[in-house]
Amino acid sequence: MTRFDFSPLFRSTVGFDRVMNALEANMRSADEGYPPYNIEKVGENDYRITMAVAGFGEDDLSIEAKDATVTVSGEIAKDGDDGRVYLYRGIAGRGFKRAFQLADHVRVSGAALENGLLHIDLVREVPEALKPRTIEIRAGAAPKRIAA
Repeated sequence: MTRFDFSPLFRSTVGFDRVMNALEANMRSADEGYPPYNIEKVGENDYRITMAVAGFGEDDLSIEAKDATVTVSGEIAKDGDDGRVYLYRGIAGRGFKRAFQLADHVRVSGAALENGLLHIDLVREVPEALKPRTIEIRAGAAPKRIAA
């Protein structure tokens, strides 16, 4: 995989450090393919991250939302193999930690584990102050000027 050097962008931009850090983190984690996941847009302001976590139970998984990052980690307790003898072991049970950067005003609304898939639901809630508003146009009256 090709590596990119973002340091020239740091020298010529101001206030974009969060974006640059997200790009660098994404490039570092791009090499990891475990566990596989999907990101879906399920509504105008609703999203879902689905991760394939076969072999992990609810107690083995942890989801943490902090600032604009959701971190999912998994670690299967090593209680031994209960006397099992594997001829082939293809189901990965290794621990993992995967972080997802969220856009502004996106928050985790819930999570569920179903049939080996971990679903994390996200919703974008834009504050009223940031939503576009319609300005009424009045006929015949000039707007009042504010003295400078």
